Amino acid sequence: MKKLSKNAIIGYPAGIITGITYGLNPLFAVPLMKNGAAIESILFFRYFFAVLILGLFLILRKQSFRISWKQAGVLLVLGLLYTASSLFLFEAYNYIASGLATTLVFLYPVLVAIIMVFLKVVPSWPVWLAIAATFGGVLIMTQNDGTQTIDPIGVMLSLGSALVYALFIVIINRSKTIASISNSLLTCYTLVVGSVIFLGSAIFSDVAITSCISKPANWINLVGLALLPTIVSTATLAIASRNIGATKASVLGVFEPITAILVGTLVFGEPLTTNIIAGISIAIIAVTFMITVTKR
Repeated sequence: MKKLSKNAIIGYPAGIITGITYGLNPLFAVPLMKNGAAIESILFFRYFFAVLILGLFLILRKQSFRISWKQAGVLLVLGLLYTASSLFLFEAYNYIASGLATTLVFLYPVLVAIIMVFLKVVPSWPVWLAIAATFGGVLIMTQNDGTQTIDPIGVMLSLGSALVYALFIVIINRSKTIASISNSLLTCYTLVVGSVIFLGSAIFSDVAITSCISKPANWINLVGLALLPTIVSTATLAIASRNIGATKASVLGVFEPITAILVGTLVFGEPLTTNIIAGISIAIIAVTFMITVTKR
């Protein structure tokens, strides 16, 4: 058996961490939404706290924040894409179960592979097989078996989140303009864009930015959102994409729906159906196959 390369040793664990931490979105967001907090306010504080934490980390490391205007343009696009992905996902929570909504975002590996084909980067057959299997697994998970109602609006919002997330991954992987920017600095600037957008949205809305966010538990949830599904997830996504490629990194996001479903079931009492169990099992087998066969 061939030894895994240095890129694989770094990239695969980073991809797994990305999936798990992103799948924790419902754990922190749903209680805030149930408490009446506006989505714009939740996302502003999520991004703002993330920028503060990450900015302090970069300052302590004496990291330079200097970038070129060309790099700023690419980072602006990345920030807009990541912001849109978060907004669509959180809006979807209003229409369908949080676990299901976050699971649907996992359709992005299929979209990543399609986008990469247009860029003349064709995945090998094991990766295509893994993508097809995970796609089938997700479809099985979303079948209505009578235990939960599936609202088409929620499904479309989740798919929209998946599409912009896929574009985000591809740009990180393919853009030579930002290749010299560290993962931490890239993440920081991406989140700055989101902070500005949601601050502007909150200012121009009729709801106070801190409305329904007063209890200590609310602030703990906001910090949790900033730290795990935002800073850790985005940073490890960049690491995985750069080390093992955008397509493999996205397929490893299978741990995202697994985490989201477990959170929804164990914490919020959402139904764990036979379809969900079968779909998750198929996805895990597919990812294991991909890692075993396609060593770099």
